[in-house]
Amino acid sequence: MARWYEGPLAAFDTETTGVDVETDRIVSAAVVVQDAPGLRPRVTRWLVNPGVPVPEAATAVHGLTEELLQHRGRWPAPVMYEIAEQLAEHAARGRPLVVMNAPFDLTLLDRELRRHRASSLQRWFESSPLCVLDPRVLDKHLDRYRKGRRTLADLCAHYGVELTEAHDPAADALAALKVVRALGRRFPAHLERLTPAELHTLQIGWHAAQARGLQTWLARSGVEETVDPSWPLRPELPAAAA
Repeated sequence: MARWYEGPLAAFDTETTGVDVETDRIVSAAVVVQDAPGLRPRVTRWLVNPGVPVPEAATAVHGLTEELLQHRGRWPAPVMYEIAEQLAEHAARGRPLVVMNAPFDLTLLDRELRRHRASSLQRWFESSPLCVLDPRVLDKHLDRYRKGRRTLADLCAHYGVELTEAHDPAADALAALKVVRALGRRFPAHLERLTPAELHTLQIGWHAAQARGLQTWLARSGVEETVDPSWPLRPELPAAAA
């Protein structure tokens, strides 16, 4: 029987104006599809004029200036529709979606859809549920005692995946996809007996446990920060809290 991590996978990534999923905006995004290891990936890219200022700190990360986005970026409303439509199509075709740190990118997409399309992300998956594979959650569960950071660059280095053009959404999405394949090959006893749908469900609990562990560590360190245990999408904040 073919192993799911050697079969078709899609991956999604964004670059943004910042790290607040409630207020920051998507400035570029990509969906990458690869039918099997070694095959040429198919890439769809979007460049977005967010309609708000782009902080210099964000530009320093991804290289997209406010001037460039104003001249070459598209308005958010049609872009968010196209992204959601494509992700829903992959779900309908049974392709798992790889998203590194899914609660960030998917929540941002949800908020952009609500902002520009008066629609939630979940509405697009009523007939075919979203099936997410998050290499960060998988790695932290399967190799929980390994020390060190677990950014995408760190995971690529650990699993022997080449990461070119970091902070380009297509390059990051493809690298995350390859990390998931590498995780499958590294931990076949844990992963090959599970379907991607089963893994999606398990990751909800794994991420919650990881969040509780981080919350405990932050409290012991005297850091006043709340870690959201929700995965792969954070719930919408009440209007008064937004």
